[in-house]
Amino acid sequence: MAIRIKARPGESAQQLMRRFKKLCEKEGLTKDVKRRAYYEKPSERKQRAVRKAAKRVETGGRPTKRR
Repeated sequence: MAIRIKARPGESAQQLMRRFKKLCEKEGLTKDVKRRAYYEKPSERKQRAVRKAAKRVETGGRPTKRR
């Protein structure tokens, strides 16, 4: 999964970086990198999934959008 961005005519480096960051966020790369930064034992992963499911049931369906 490679993200490729070509510079548009007259586009500054800052604008190019902003577009790149947005694409990475949209693809979920930043979240994945943060999640994989530290090793998580399989039992901890399961516990986190159970807590997340319980929270979803408690709120009554879809999780709220976080910002």
